[in-house]
Amino acid sequence: MTLEERLQRLEDDRAIRDLKARYLRACDLKDPDAVRDTLSPKGAIIAYEGFPPFSNRDDFVAIYREMGCTPDIFDIHHAANGIIRFDGPDRASGHWSLFFHNINLSQRTLTQMGVEYADIYVREGGRWWIAETRSTRTSCLIHSVDGEGQTKVSVMGPAPAIFGEG
Repeated sequence: MTLEERLQRLEDDRAIRDLKARYLRACDLKDPDAVRDTLSPKGAIIAYEGFPPFSNRDDFVAIYREMGCTPDIFDIHHAANGIIRFDGPDRASGHWSLFFHNINLSQRTLTQMGVEYADIYVREGGRWWIAETRSTRTSCLIHSVDGEGQTKVSVMGPAPAIFGEG
């Protein structure tokens, strides 16, 4: 690999890491337009365990807007341990560990989950996009909060089934 190719690879690695950070920050900041702007306009695949799969960014963003962008929901997506592998000059894969924290005021719950992401990134039109993102839940801790603010563990261990999972 030439010096120029190595430099380009480092710049691409950084751009992909920034792309993932923009996606996660947009989720936390309840910014559906910014979420949409990280996903490939050519048919992004979004397959998060516990949610229905999506084959385009607009359907995913519509559900995100409805479920996650309400005043009673507060999320923190903290990704770490990113590993980026390049499959060519315009395609890469990434694996991330995620700590997810959710405060749901209407359901009076505090949720923490461990999640593993597996992503595919593509360069289109001179910029990197998330073309495919899949997640697997690895652990879950849910506290119920009563009227006096006391918490009780309601789930500990594997994540519970949601959205009609079996």
